[in-house]
Amino acid sequence: MKESDQLSLDIGGPEGDRAAEDDAIHSLDDEHTIDYITNKPVKLKGKEVVRQRIARALFHEYGISVDDMARDFPIPIQLEGTRRGTKRADIAIFAPETDHRLENLQRVVICKPEPPQGRSATKLRTFDQARQEMEELETLLGTETTPQVKYGLWTNGLDFFFREKKSGKFGATFDDRIDWPLADDSVKSGSVASAARLRRGEREMLKTAFRRCHNYIHGNEGMPKDAAFRQFLYLLFTKMHDEQSSRRDHRPPEFYVLPKEPFTEEGRQAIQDRILRLFSEVKKEYPLFDDSDVVQLSPRALAFIVGELATYDLSATDMDAKGIAYQELVGTNLRGDRGQYFTPSGAVELMVQILNPQEGERVLDPACGTGGFLREAARHQLNRWRAEEGTLGSPDTEEQVLAHQQRLGEYTEQCVFGADFDQFLVRATKMGLMASTGRAGNIFHMDSLAFPGGHYPDAGEALQHIPLPSRKDLEVDVVMTNPPFGTDIKIEDQEILRPFQDGVAQSWTRNKETGELEAGDKPLSSASPEQLFIQRAVEWVRPGGRVGIVLPNGILSNPGPNDQAIRQWILDHCWVLASVELPVETFIVEANVNILTSLLFLKKKTPQEKKASIMRSEVEDYPVFMAVAEKVGVDRRGKVVYKRRPDGSPIVEDVTEKERLRIGGKEVERTLVRKQKVVDNDLPEIAAAYHRFREQYPEPGAAQ
Repeated sequence: MKESDQLSLDIGGPEGDRAAEDDAIHSLDDEHTIDYITNKPVKLKGKEVVRQRIARALFHEYGISVDDMARDFPIPIQLEGTRRGTKRADIAIFAPETDHRLENLQRVVICKPEPPQGRSATKLRTFDQARQEMEELETLLGTETTPQVKYGLWTNGLDFFFREKKSGKFGATFDDRIDWPLADDSVKSGSVASAARLRRGEREMLKTAFRRCHNYIHGNEGMPKDAAFRQFLYLLFTKMHDEQSSRRDHRPPEFYVLPKEPFTEEGRQAIQDRILRLFSEVKKEYPLFDDSDVVQLSPRALAFIVGELATYDLSATDMDAKGIAYQELVGTNLRGDRGQYFTPSGAVELMVQILNPQEGERVLDPACGTGGFLREAARHQLNRWRAEEGTLGSPDTEEQVLAHQQRLGEYTEQCVFGADFDQFLVRATKMGLMASTGRAGNIFHMDSLAFPGGHYPDAGEALQHIPLPSRKDLEVDVVMTNPPFGTDIKIEDQEILRPFQDGVAQSWTRNKETGELEAGDKPLSSASPEQLFIQRAVEWVRPGGRVGIVLPNGILSNPGPNDQAIRQWILDHCWVLASVELPVETFIVEANVNILTSLLFLKKKTPQEKKASIMRSEVEDYPVFMAVAEKVGVDRRGKVVYKRRPDGSPIVEDVTEKERLRIGGKEVERTLVRKQKVVDNDLPEIAAAYHRFREQYPEPGAAQ
């Protein structure tokens, strides 16, 4: 945003107040943010981090207008004896479109600083273990003299305790709840077994919900992390299955929790019976599961996790929110002992934006890991459809949810392919695609470098869908991959190396007199997997198809003869579309890998083009897009970095947020404009620059 635009920002109040607020916004330091409720600067410390997250969720998930919220609202309370005092609600929520007065107060929120997270999962507390906090919340909710103050929430960002006050002639009583109503009080009937009552997930809160589920299984049930993750995936898959089948069959969902069920043995048993019955349906319908897949959670744990997930409408939740929440949870369970590190979301988005897979193009990731590229390819199609419909940036209507889910499912079944040698990752990718698109895609447990051989079970099935060499009717249009790489995981199996020894696994020396490359007497006895994946990716894609691959920088810049020969092999077989160098922060924060990488984008030459390249003595000259990303939105510690003016002040812009909710039985879209500091991230700008470059310089090679 231009400085002249910044100086004209109007955030309300008298002229002098506006100028003072503008000055405060422009002088924001790293310890301050723009408050979601008031749109004014606040210090982001302690409980404020939690308060900002909750305020955003109240708008996006519960449909509560920020105009009906207030910070630090004073509430009279009864102290010992006849003494009275005042306590402040961190967030006070009033009846819609009323003055912020005590008689209009309906809900209160108490926020506390989030506890530090250790290496082991934090054990989540029960209501009985949080009696002191419940007493604090009950004090704020008041007595029967304020019957309109009905709902309360105590949270530290990890523990969430909801309470409902019931006023009667004998005083006020307080009931534990797993949640509280949406803005229009639509769950007051005591059931969440209706799609109309479910809510779309907000990104940070969905991440929190997924993490709470995993932590409960790991910490409270005492399961190892990987076993806890599997149990969570069973329930997540069951939830998605129930959403889709209930919509398809026009029946109420069965993945639900009644308000009092989690707090009685009889209620917890009813939850368990419903979920185990649903999971039996899942195992029958999806070949992904077999008899070894068993839900092993206690009724209490099942009640907790179903209560966390049941109120979400995951089908209607933004794919980006689901993907980020899922990826973060998968990442905590990814060991990386075989070079497996999931690709950070910024790099994934950049690769998909540059390669721009079209609807109908078959997309393959031969080292799919957790499936990030494949989920993003599906999201790319969804955003294209929304742009065509003129609704990009707005939440889907119920009709759009159904139409898009159907279309996404068909796209995933027909066009999305992946493979990995890690069975855990194959299953994680399938479940991630299921959560995002409603279909598990075509994901194969196999070794892509040994394909069509190898001892993993899915190679034969993969041969029917993505054969090598490719068939005209089964061609792959786009390959995107981040192969495992590292000096400690070299490929030494000669059965795997043999098909590559006339290509990237050939040994090379340099002529001492001319400096020219010369083929060695013997093939390489070992090779890094990323070297082999370059050739395999190019082999898999059709002539004129596109390849995007994450590579360590050394392979593109090392002067040694073998690396130079690989670069020459690339030039002989492909047109180089682009090369984007990434800073170390890209992987060090999200994947905990300290390595410099680049994204290399290629277009496979036709046989005629390849022959001409090999016969031509001079290097072909054509424009190649090259970029170096310096900022990716975070520093090495994971702290968000913002764009700044020359004087050091952060750049602030107005951001429009939209949410669609059901009020009075009708869908209503609400819009909220809030100021936000602009994150300093070069990757979206690089994607835009690439497309401008292509407008001036069309892709080299034959048009496809």
